[in-house]
Amino acid sequence: MKAITIEKQSLNWNDVDDLPSPEPDEVAIDVVWAGMNRADLMQRKGAYPPPPGASKILGLEVSGRVAAVGENVSHLEAGDEVCALLTGGGYASRVNVPSAQVLPVPRGFTLEQAAALPEVFATAWMNLYMVAGVRPGERVLVHAAASGVGTATIQLATAMGNPVFATAGSDDKLAFCRELGADGTWNRHNGSFADAVKEWGGADMVLDPVGGDYIAEDQKCLNMEGRIILIGRMGGADAHIDTGVMLMKRQRLIGSTLRAQPVGLKGEVMDALYEHVWPRLESGEIRPIIDRTWPVGQADEAMAYLESNESTGKVLLQVSE
Repeated sequence: MKAITIEKQSLNWNDVDDLPSPEPDEVAIDVVWAGMNRADLMQRKGAYPPPPGASKILGLEVSGRVAAVGENVSHLEAGDEVCALLTGGGYASRVNVPSAQVLPVPRGFTLEQAAALPEVFATAWMNLYMVAGVRPGERVLVHAAASGVGTATIQLATAMGNPVFATAGSDDKLAFCRELGADGTWNRHNGSFADAVKEWGGADMVLDPVGGDYIAEDQKCLNMEGRIILIGRMGGADAHIDTGVMLMKRQRLIGSTLRAQPVGLKGEVMDALYEHVWPRLESGEIRPIIDRTWPVGQADEAMAYLESNESTGKVLLQVSE
């Protein structure tokens, strides 16, 4: 089989050892498309090693066709078109993945579209409705809102009845966020977002991939019992926290990652997507947002584009026809 290997920070499409047959609860997938995520950027730089036992190959989501199933898997069979949430191994011609993390491609969707779904919608659902426990009508602030996770979160929260305030780095990106359902927006180049969010009605939950100086500003615009869910540190590892405000307003700051979660929890997330998100995808209420695609042999160029912060939505690699 083939996979992306990292050699002196260069991404190369090389021959690697074939995978073993899938374990009893696993599915082998012939990869057609792989989604690119910021976690891949961090792993490439050595800042985000894969969890113990996970593949060292980059890639946290794929779409493709089932090649083989383990003896305990009865709901999938060879030839099925699927998409999957991975712990690693997606930048390859084949990947083995627990069957709980595999879903059929939504009806009417292409494999290209399906590759843009698993990681971003799983991240959005888990953090909104499992980690933060967002209730109907609660208000959500989303940073880096034009990213893959951001665009999924806007659509999902809006569909579930949660108003969204979006921050991003350009007026064009914010206009797109409004098209997706955000009813409040702020250009981060205009300074602090806190006053604008407070005028909007404040936030009950913040999905924050930035961290750093944003944490103090998040606190300023949180409503009583508000939750900040930190999913990244694009703004740096150090942050100022006002513990007095945290106590008086009973705020919570929660760190959250999806990749290292156990298979059982990932299976719960994927089941929730199949129940709540797949019907909305098939009806057209929400949709995958794909910015650009590259052939897998041009992974370096694709990752440079993702790192430039120019993208709106997902960046994908085409692995095979």
